[in-house]
Amino acid sequence: MFISHLYKQKDCVFSIEVFPPKQSTNKEKLYDTLKEMATLHPDFMSVTYGAGGSNGGISTCEIAGYIQNQLEIPALAHLTCVGADRNTIRENLAQLHTAGVHNILALRGDANPNLPFSKEFPHASHLAEEILKQGGFCVAGACYPEGHPEAASLVQDVENLVYKQNAQVSPLITQLFFDNLHFYRFLNLMRKKNITIPVSAGIMPIVNTRQIERTIKLSSASLPPQFTKMIARWQDDPNGLFEAGIEYAIQQIRDLIQSGTDGIHLYAMNNPTVAKKVHEGIQDLL
Repeated sequence: MFISHLYKQKDCVFSIEVFPPKQSTNKEKLYDTLKEMATLHPDFMSVTYGAGGSNGGISTCEIAGYIQNQLEIPALAHLTCVGADRNTIRENLAQLHTAGVHNILALRGDANPNLPFSKEFPHASHLAEEILKQGGFCVAGACYPEGHPEAASLVQDVENLVYKQNAQVSPLITQLFFDNLHFYRFLNLMRKKNITIPVSAGIMPIVNTRQIERTIKLSSASLPPQFTKMIARWQDDPNGLFEAGIEYAIQQIRDLIQSGTDGIHLYAMNNPTVAKKVHEGIQDLL
């Protein structure tokens, strides 16, 4: 099933994101995690990009194939184009097609001095056009409620989403955020520009101190007072922070669903306990 169809069938689509482990020896542990998450009946599961191979780890294609075929849940495979040429992209697409994976999240990928930007695919919208040209795939895209770090402004970043809409990208999944007001402002700007693509809100529960600095650095998400107060109160109490982080995410998601958000995309960090606890707190609204 193309995941774009889900947004026409459901008021709110619920999805979970996982990532490939760095060591192939963790394969069975990952599959056990996926089985646990499957009991929550997500509408689809996404897998972040990882090549796997001789350097260890498990490829995105292998994990997405397991989700699609063994767990029988639609899988969304991430695919990046930074440093890639057309042949590399087509090889990746052929592997995914063979694995029965027909949903792809088209991403440019993070800037890397060792991987120059692709001349053939300078932006994710160019990658999306190539995927759709090959046929047989649904292409999702990313968006940033507070603006892409490289964009001159939020308004400019929203205007750039027109390219993704013209490339027939659907749905969009947001970068994580902790303040729903940013999401609502972003969505309002989108709709004023006649960008009608459904949007899933990306939410990551912060449940330990290790996550805080790294997550904020990578996402550039701003921190509302309610969030910083939570961290200050529970940062020296691991159990308290875990429960408080789960509750913060639950309340954030409940507000989003009740406000008519198209979808919720849970960044569960391969933690089935986190996924289950969050799901318990929102399942009455799904």
